[in-house]
Amino acid sequence: MDASKTLGMTSAISLAKPKTSDLEHSKELEEYLRDAGMFESDAELNHRFEVLGKLNTFVTQWIRDVSINVKNMPPQIADTVGGKICTFGSYRLGVAGRGADIDALCVAPRHIDRSDYFTSFYELLKDQPEVTELRAVEEAFVPVIKMKYEGIEIDLLFARLALKEVHDSVDLKDDTILKNLDEKCVRSLNGCRVTDEILRQVPNRESFRLALRAIKLWAKRHGVYSNVLGYLGGVSWAMLVARTCQLYPNATASTLVEKFFLVFSKWTWPAPVYLKQPYDAKLGFKVWDPRVNVQDRFHLMPIITPAYPQQNSTFNTSQSTRAVMVEEFKMGLQITEDIMLGKATWDRLFQPPNFFTKYKHYLVVIAVARSPEDHLEWYGLVESKIRHLISTLEHNAAIKTVHINPATFNCRDSDYVDKPHSSWFLGVDFNRSENVNIDLTNDINKFVEVVYKQSTYNKAYKEGMEVNCKYVKRKQLTNYLAQDILDKYKSKGEEGQPKVIGQKRKSDPVPPDSPSRNSPLSNKKPKIDSEAVSQATLNGDDSNISLDEAFSNTSIPALAPEINTTQTNKFDTKKCYLSVLRAFGAL
Repeated sequence: MDASKTLGMTSAISLAKPKTSDLEHSKELEEYLRDAGMFESDAELNHRFEVLGKLNTFVTQWIRDVSINVKNMPPQIADTVGGKICTFGSYRLGVAGRGADIDALCVAPRHIDRSDYFTSFYELLKDQPEVTELRAVEEAFVPVIKMKYEGIEIDLLFARLALKEVHDSVDLKDDTILKNLDEKCVRSLNGCRVTDEILRQVPNRESFRLALRAIKLWAKRHGVYSNVLGYLGGVSWAMLVARTCQLYPNATASTLVEKFFLVFSKWTWPAPVYLKQPYDAKLGFKVWDPRVNVQDRFHLMPIITPAYPQQNSTFNTSQSTRAVMVEEFKMGLQITEDIMLGKATWDRLFQPPNFFTKYKHYLVVIAVARSPEDHLEWYGLVESKIRHLISTLEHNAAIKTVHINPATFNCRDSDYVDKPHSSWFLGVDFNRSENVNIDLTNDINKFVEVVYKQSTYNKAYKEGMEVNCKYVKRKQLTNYLAQDILDKYKSKGEEGQPKVIGQKRKSDPVPPDSPSRNSPLSNKKPKIDSEAVSQATLNGDDSNISLDEAFSNTSIPALAPEINTTQTNKFDTKKCYLSVLRAFGAL
C-alpha cells in the first residue's frame, strides 16, 4: 500500500522518512525478537500450513457427508456445496510466534446447522488420533471448539452463510454476506473480517508486523495481555499498533514502537480509537455508538473494530486495568526514548515489572479440581469471572488500586500441591485511613456467588471443584510461590531505571483518573495489622459449574453483580477483616 495515502480518521502526525539510526534500531529489534521466539521457524510454518490443509479437507468431507446422509442431498449436488477453513488472529496477521495457536473459522453453506457442527463434527474429531485436548464451548458468546491437532492448538469457530454453496472465491469482507445471519454467526465471521480490515488499514505491512510482534511480547511480559481479565487481547493490541502506523506512515518498526507509547500514554481515554470512519450497513446489527446505546457510554477504553458491525473490543477493561496499562505506557515511553538515544538496549523494554515486590498486600484466587480434565473447564470459568472480583473491589472506598497479574501459577501450599489447580495473584493498594476496619468478606462473596450462580445455570459441576480466595502479605508469598518464580519478577538491570513504574516526568501529564505515585500522600500508606487478618477461604458446595464465558473472546459488559439478599447463603465463609492503622511513612 502507498505509504503516502492517508488512512484513519485524521491526517498523519509525521511523514518523515526513516534515518539511518532508525533502520539500525529496527534491525536490532528484529534480532531481539527472533531470539525471544517471536518468529516461527520454516519447519513450524510448514507444519501449520499442512495442518490447516488437512483440517480444510476434513471440513469439506464432513459437509459432504452431512449433506448426503443427514440432509438427503443427492451426491452430485453435495459434491458442489463446498465449505472452507479461514484463519484470523495472529496467524492471519502474519505475526505468529513459536508455539502460537491458530484461530480459524469453519464456513459452511446454509443447510449445515450449528447443531451439526457441535454434534457430528465434534464426534468425528474425537475419533481422530491427531486430535487431543478436545473440548466444545457451545454456549459461549462466540461458540468454539478447542483442540490440539498434531500438537498445534486450534480454536475453531463456526459460521453458516445464507448461500447454497461456499467456494474459495466467497468474499467474507462483503457486508452483504451477513444478510439473514444470526448474531453468533456474525460474531464468528467478524474474526476474519476484522483481521483482514486491519491489514487493509496499515500503510506498510512489514513495519506493522515487526512493531506488533514487539508490542505483543512487551504486553505479555508486562502482564497486560489478557482480554478476559480486563487488559487487551491480541486484536486490540493490533488495532492500537495499526493506528500508530496510520499516524506515522513512513516510520520504521523501532520508531513505531516508540510512537506507540507516546500516543497512548497521552491518549485522552475514554475517547475511542478508530481505524476508519464507522458506518452502518443497515443490516439490523447493533454497532458501537454511545450516542444511541447507553451502555456504550460507560466503556473506559474503547477500541473499535473496523469491520461492520463495529464493536468495542475492550469492554472488559476496568478502572484498575486501564490505570495499570497507562502506567506501563508511560514507562515504555521513557525506556524507548532512552533506546533511541543509545542509553539502553531493547532488553530493558521487555524486562517484566516487579509485581511481587510492588505491593505490600495481595489476594490469591485458587481454582482447584480433582482431575486435569475437570480443571481445564473449571480454570476457564473462574478466570472469566475474576473481572467481577476486580470490579467489586474497585467499588470499595478503602481500596486505591487493584492490579491483577494475568499469569497463572502452581501453589506450594500443601492443600493444593497434589491437586490440579491454578492461582492468580492480585496486588492491592489501600487508601490512607485512620483506624478503619476493612471487611472484604462481601466483596469476595460476590465474586464466589457469580462463579457458582453461573455454574448452577449450566449444570456442569463435578465433585471436587472449588474456588478459594485468600489474603497474603508480601512476606508470605514464599508460602505460595517458589523463590525462582519470585526472582523472575525482579528486574535484572534496575540501575538507571525509575524505581517506581509510571514515575511522572514533566513532559508526561498524568490523566485525572490514573493513579499518581507523586501525590503528597503517596509516601504514607496504610499498615495492615497481621494479627487482625483472617483468611477468607471460600469452598464450593454442590452447585454446578458451566462454561458460559470460559473461553469466549467477548461478553456483555456488566458492573459488579447484584446479589439476591433473600437467598440463603450456602457458602462456608470466614470474616476477612483487614485492620488498617494510620501509618506515618512506615511502609
